[in-house]
Amino acid sequence: MMITHQEFKVKDVTYTIRSAVKRDAKSLSELRLQIDGETENMDREKGEAFIDEEGFERIIETDTNHPRHLFLVAEVEDRLVGYSRCEGSDLKRFVHKVEFGIGVQKDFWGYGIGKNLMKESISWADTNGITKMVLNVLETNGNAIELYKKLGFEIEGIIKKDRIHSDGNYYSTYIMGRFKE
Repeated sequence: MMITHQEFKVKDVTYTIRSAVKRDAKSLSELRLQIDGETENMDREKGEAFIDEEGFERIIETDTNHPRHLFLVAEVEDRLVGYSRCEGSDLKRFVHKVEFGIGVQKDFWGYGIGKNLMKESISWADTNGITKMVLNVLETNGNAIELYKKLGFEIEGIIKKDRIHSDGNYYSTYIMGRFKE
């Protein structure tokens, strides 16, 4: 699906949140690769599960035409700096929910980009009959966990020792959900 673009200004940075379009595919491929290498909060290491330009074109086309998918980007001065994606299911038992994922370039942390991507996604879900949003977050990503809680998400479960990081230690993943009654 598509949303109307929204403009935000935080700490002298003006950015737009809008639906992803086909011309974003190359930039999204590069941005995802960069974000994956900036933090261990993401599921992938840099270069893993790489999606090229054509792959993003297919994802954008699918998401644009699917009533329970939403792909948003955050743009600063014609440069993509973040993205979020909601993916729903066509299975009747799961049509009420979407899975949510997000990434923001490290240089743009602290400008509310993640929060506003989430707010736009929540608003879209609430107005399109989606009553449940779920996401996974690394146990040590305290800023994200607190943001998700402020936006109505709660921890619903823990996957213990879910991943191994560069320090050789195991870390758990929280499953968080937001249910709109």
